[in-house]
Amino acid sequence: MTQKLFLVKSLFLLLTLSLTHFANAQDKVNVTGTVVDKDAAVPLEYATVTFIDRTGERSPQGGVTDFDGNFNIEVYEGNYDINVEFISFETKTFENRTLNSDLDLGTISLGLNSDSLDEVVVRAETTQVEVRLDKKIYNIGKDLTTRGGTVTDALQNIPSVSVDVEGAISLRGNENVRILINGKPSAMAGFDDSTIFQQLPADAIERVEVITSPSARYDAEGTAGILNIILKKEKTLGLNGSISTTLGYPTNNSVSTTLNLRTDKFNIFNNTGIYYRNSPGNAEFDNNYFSGTYDRIYEEREYDRLRKGLNTNLGMEYYLSENSSITGTFFGRWGDDEDETNAYSNRYIDGGFDSSTSRNQIEGEKEETYQGAINYINNFNDEGHKLTADLQYSYDNEDKPNNIIETQDLPVEELLDRQRIFENERQNEFLLQADYVLPKGDAQFEAGIRINTEAQKTAYTLEDFDLETQEFFINEGQSYNFDYDENVYAAYSQYGNKLGEKFSFLLGLRLEHTQLKGDAYSDYLTQEELVEEIGIEFDPTFEKNYLGLFPTVNLIYEIAKDENITLGYNRRINRPRGWFINPFPSRSSRTNVFQGNPDLNPAFSNTFDLGYLKKWDKLTFNTSVYYQRETDAFERIQQETGQTTSDGVNIIRNLPINLATEQRIGGEIGAIYNPSRKLRLNGSFNFFRFETEGFYQDVDYGTESTSWFGRFSAKYTLPAEIDIQTNGFYMGPRQNAQTENEGIFSLDLALSKEVIKDKLTATFNVRDAFNSRKRRSYTVSENFTSDSEFQWRQRQFTVSLIYRFNQSREDRMRERGQGGQGMDDEGGEF
Repeated sequence: MTQKLFLVKSLFLLLTLSLTHFANAQDKVNVTGTVVDKDAAVPLEYATVTFIDRTGERSPQGGVTDFDGNFNIEVYEGNYDINVEFISFETKTFENRTLNSDLDLGTISLGLNSDSLDEVVVRAETTQVEVRLDKKIYNIGKDLTTRGGTVTDALQNIPSVSVDVEGAISLRGNENVRILINGKPSAMAGFDDSTIFQQLPADAIERVEVITSPSARYDAEGTAGILNIILKKEKTLGLNGSISTTLGYPTNNSVSTTLNLRTDKFNIFNNTGIYYRNSPGNAEFDNNYFSGTYDRIYEEREYDRLRKGLNTNLGMEYYLSENSSITGTFFGRWGDDEDETNAYSNRYIDGGFDSSTSRNQIEGEKEETYQGAINYINNFNDEGHKLTADLQYSYDNEDKPNNIIETQDLPVEELLDRQRIFENERQNEFLLQADYVLPKGDAQFEAGIRINTEAQKTAYTLEDFDLETQEFFINEGQSYNFDYDENVYAAYSQYGNKLGEKFSFLLGLRLEHTQLKGDAYSDYLTQEELVEEIGIEFDPTFEKNYLGLFPTVNLIYEIAKDENITLGYNRRINRPRGWFINPFPSRSSRTNVFQGNPDLNPAFSNTFDLGYLKKWDKLTFNTSVYYQRETDAFERIQQETGQTTSDGVNIIRNLPINLATEQRIGGEIGAIYNPSRKLRLNGSFNFFRFETEGFYQDVDYGTESTSWFGRFSAKYTLPAEIDIQTNGFYMGPRQNAQTENEGIFSLDLALSKEVIKDKLTATFNVRDAFNSRKRRSYTVSENFTSDSEFQWRQRQFTVSLIYRFNQSREDRMRERGQGGQGMDDEGGEF
C-alpha cells in the first residue's frame, strides 16, 4: 500500500512539474549592461548578475560579466529582483522589475564593501589553491620570504615542489618535471635549464599551476608532471606598475620594474630586471679507493659564482574586436657570468700523507637569449567557444671560456697541469601551435596540433699545456663538435562533460611522434678514432624515432560546493636532454667527470592520482595519493673509467643510463589555515617510496628507498602593522643504487612594513637562517667510496623596497583574490 501511494505521489509530482514547465514556456528577453568599479571606473570581470523570480516558481537565473565588465543574459519573461554582486563590493539590487522586452541596465557602478575588505586582504596575502580537473592552481600571495628573490625562491614555497641545493626542481621528489611559461615551452624557462630561474625576479609571477595529472592539451613531456608559471599582466586601465630594488649580503643586488599601459584597444606590458649577484658556496669530498696509486684523497672546494645581467619581457596585446585579439611578445636576456672554483686536496698512500695539490678553475659564460612570439585568440562567443594560435621562435647563444691551473703544493711546489677550454653552444627552437575549444552546454570538445623543433650545436676545443715548451696545444682527442636535434609533432583531442550536478569528466588522447638525431664529429679524428678516444661505445651518427599514444583520464566528483574528489590517469614520456646525450666528458674536475650517453632512450610512465579537497571559511585542506610505474627510467651512476691522471689519480665518470623500471608510490597532505587577519598558516607534507630495478654492464643498480619532505609557513602581523613570516623546509634522507643522502633542513625569515600606505613597502629577508641547506651524501661503488658535503649558496641577508604607482591597495587585493578563476591559459575550465 505504501509503495502504491508513493508511486501515485511521484506521478502527481511529475505531472505538476510538466504542466508548470509548459506554462512557463514563454518567450525570453535579453538583459544587458556593464559593471564597473565606482571609484576607479574600471570594468569588473566575473561580476555576478542574478535574476530571482518574485513568484518563487522558477530557479534563479543569471550569468557573469566578461573581461570588459559587459553582460548579455537571456531570461524568461517575468517579474524579478536583480542582484549585481562582486567580491568585496556592495551588492546592488534592482527590485520588482517586470521583464517583457529586452532591457539595457546601462552602467552599474559598485562601491567597496568596507565590512568585507579585511577578509579580502587576508585572502590576498596568502597562497590560495584552486582545483581543476587536471591541475591545482596556487595563486601567489604576499609571500615575504620571496620579496626581492628569484623564481627559484618562489617555487620553493609551492606545495609538491622542491628545489635542491643546486637549483634542480622536483615535483613530488621526481626531477623529470616539464616547466612551461604561460602554457608553452619558453626560452624564459632556460631551454629546460632551471638555473635561469635564479636570475628571473619572483615578483613577475602571478600564479603557479601544479599539473600532476596533465590533460591531453599539454605536451606529454615530463613523467613527474608539469609546472606552468603564469606571469603577471595587469588588467587595470591606464598606466600602472611597480619598481623593486634589492640589496643583499653576500652580494645580491637587483632592480626590477613592472609596467602596464592599458586602453580600450590595446594593452602594453613589460617586466625588466637588472641583477648583480655573488653566491659563495663550498664542498668537501673524502674519497677512498680500492685500487690505484692513492688509497685516499680528501678535497675541499670553495665556489664563487658571479651573476650579472639584464632580462626583459615586452609585449603588446591589440584588441581586433570585442572577441578577438593578437598579442606580440619579445623576451631578451643578456648575461655575463663568472664561476671561480678553488679546490685543495690532500692525498694519502697506505694511510699516510703523501702530497697536497690545489686547483683553480675560472669559467666564464656570456649568454644572449632571444624569443619572439605571436598569439592570436578569437572568442566566437561568451560561452568559451574559441580558437587560439601561437607562433614562437627562440634563440640562445653561450660562450663559455674556461681556464684551469693545477699545482702540487707539498712536498714540492710544481705545476701539474694547465688547460684552456673554448666552448660555444647555440640552440634554436621553433613552436607552432593551434587549439580549438567548442563547448556545448556542460560539454566541451577540444582539439589541437603542435610542432616543436629544437636544434642544438656544441663546438668544444680543449688546449693542454706543454710543461716543456711552456705552450698550449690542441688536444685533438678531446676537441669535438656535437649536433643534437629533437623534433616533436603532436595532435590531440579531448572531450569533457558533466553527468548530473556532481560528476565531471575529461577524456583525452594525444599522439606524438618524436625524432631524436645526433651527430658527433671531430676536425682531427675519424669517427672510429673518436669513439675509441671517448671510451664508451656509441653510434656517433644516430637517429631514433618514437610514435606514441598518450591517453589521459580526469574525473571530479563534487561532494559539496567546497568539497570534491578527483581521480586522474595519464601516460607520459621523458626525453633525454642534450647534455644527457652528449658523449664528451666535462672538465669541472680532472678526476670526476660527467659524460652523456648517446644510447639513452626516452622513458615512459603511467601514473594514477587520487585527490581530495575540502574548504571551510578559514581552512583549506587537500590530500592525494599516487602511483607511478616508469620504464627505461633514467639513473645516474658512478664508475671508474680505467684511466688515471698524469700523477696517478683514478678518473671517475658520472654516466646516465636507462634502468628497467622504476615504481613510485606516495601521498601528500596540505592545509591553509587563516584563523584571523593577523595570523596565517600554511603547511604540506609529501611522502613517497620508490623501487628501481635494472642492470648495466652486468652490475645490478636496483634499489629501494623511502623519503619525504615537508614545509611550513607562518605569517603574523605585529603591532605597528609589521608583518613577520617564517618558512621552514625539510627534505628527508633518500638513496639510490649507489648513494645515500642525509636530510636537509632550512628556514627563511622575513619582516615587512608598509612605509607609505599603498605606495612603498620595505622588507628584510634572511634566507637559510641557520646556514643548514647542505647536501651530505655517501657513495659506494665497486672501486671506491665517497663521503661528501655540498652547499650551493650560503646564508643570505637582503633588504628590498617596492614602490607602486596607480595601484590602490584595494585594487591589488581584489585582483589577487580573483586570480585563477575562469578559463585557463590553454583551454577551458576543465
